[in-house]
Amino acid sequence: MSYDKNQPIDRLRTKDGGLKKTSTKAGRVIRERKPKTEAIPSALEPARLNRVIADAGIASRRAADVLITEGRVKINGQIVTELGTKVSLSDVVSVNGEPITREKHLTYVLLNKPKDVITTSNDEKGRATVFDIVRIHARLFTVGRLDRNTTGAILLTNDGDLAHKLMHPSFGVSRVYRAGLDKYCRQEHARAISHGVELDDGMTSPCSVTIDPEDKSSVILEIREGKNREVRRLFEHFGYEVRRLDRKQYGVLTTRGLKRGEYRHLTREEINALRQLVGMI
Repeated sequence: MSYDKNQPIDRLRTKDGGLKKTSTKAGRVIRERKPKTEAIPSALEPARLNRVIADAGIASRRAADVLITEGRVKINGQIVTELGTKVSLSDVVSVNGEPITREKHLTYVLLNKPKDVITTSNDEKGRATVFDIVRIHARLFTVGRLDRNTTGAILLTNDGDLAHKLMHPSFGVSRVYRAGLDKYCRQEHARAISHGVELDDGMTSPCSVTIDPEDKSSVILEIREGKNREVRRLFEHFGYEVRRLDRKQYGVLTTRGLKRGEYRHLTREEINALRQLVGMI
């Protein structure tokens, strides 16, 4: 049986003709606002330092902020630790002593992640990482994370702008998972999950939940929020153990045609579709 996130939601028309969704929880009316899009500055304009580092494929913006505060970034030979510093094309930026460029050489790779592989760039325990599988001549980072035991679609890129927007909850990028549980999923639990559940870090957003009619321990969820370990915690909340978890789709990207452990570069059409999802085109 399927429970759709749209079932408990009313749709209202906004002044500009768009649609916004509202739902009522415990007497509160919650409105889903249209995501704000950020203007994309020209390469000739001064840019924030963390953006320049992300554009060069060194790290995500958040990780770049850490590099800056740790004193590992220089502008024109001088260490800079102030977040929000802007640089122009004439400035020489270096990270860990190596100069970087503001020219973008963007790479987008979709991996069907195997189990027992982690998504960090290195691991102190020596475990295999996604970067042991995707070995190309570009410094990439993952768009979000999948835990060690979760398999499926994960995007690796050095496009900091796109990655930031795809991960930001305001854009509501769809993530589709198939969860294998230790017992049959009860319909009332699936319905509750679809409406939203109060977890330790707050209420989850409404989502779509479908119980496989041929195997009621197998459930497909479509979520758009991406809290840490959200799917596992949703089922644990109702006393289930998630024995298998596979992400079938991220945004417009699916693992169709990719065996576990295989990867491929995105097509231009896929890149444009992802950009369109977050208002970049």
